[in-house]
This record gives sequence, structure tokens and C-alpha cells, in this order.
Amino acid sequence: MPLPQTLLARARRLKAETLALYFAARHPETPWYAKVFAAGVVAYALSPIDLIPDFVPVLGYLDDLVLVPLGITLAIKMIPARVMAECRERAQATLAIGRTAGRIATAVIVLMWIVLGTLGLLWVYRVFVRAS
Repeated sequence: MPLPQTLLARARRLKAETLALYFAARHPETPWYAKVFAAGVVAYALSPIDLIPDFVPVLGYLDDLVLVPLGITLAIKMIPARVMAECRERAQATLAIGRTAGRIATAVIVLMWIVLGTLGLLWVYRVFVRAS
């Protein structure tokens, strides 16, 4: 069964790269634009809300299979190689001892969606409800 092992290895590598990007987004030597982009990629990768919902046949998983790896690749190109190497080592060490920023990252992402949802509702209220 080589296919499941290959997929499992790719999933582990994707998890490690996502964690490395999380560390890179917080690294002081990462340029500001790379920090913003990397933080967005990490938030999207960990977010339960997708651009295309997973229940949509074929396209639902396309964003997870294409957009996330593409975003990770672009973010890595924006970050200095030395910083990325340091963050990859830190991510591997973190994963090796079983610690992740899962709870904190989940809380931040949920808070982000709540804030964005609230801002969206306020905008709808101002544009459509007040206008009438």
C-alpha cells in the first residue's frame, strides 16, 4: 500500500511546513509583507472555513489540495532562506516533542472569523438597512 504511506508523508510535511510558516511569520527578520502573507496562509490552512466548501463535489477539496500548497510555496519564496531553515528546525523540534500551537492557533482563527463576520454584518447593516 504505497499510496497511503505517500499521502501520509506528504500530510506530515505539509503540517511541518505550515508550522514553520507560523514561526516565520513571527520571526523578526521576516519582511513585513512575507509575515502578512505567511500568516494568511497559515490561517487559511488551519481554518475550518474554506474558500470552496468541502461538500461541493471535487472542487471542495481542490482548494485544500492546490491553494494551500501553492500559498505555502509562495510564502516560502518571500522568506529569507536562513530564516526559513531556522523555522523548519524549530517546527521539527516542536513536532518531535508533540507540542503544537494548535489551541492557540485555533483560538486566533476563530476570533479572526468572528471579527470578520461582525465587520461584515456591520457593513451590511450600514449599506442596506440604514439606506432604506
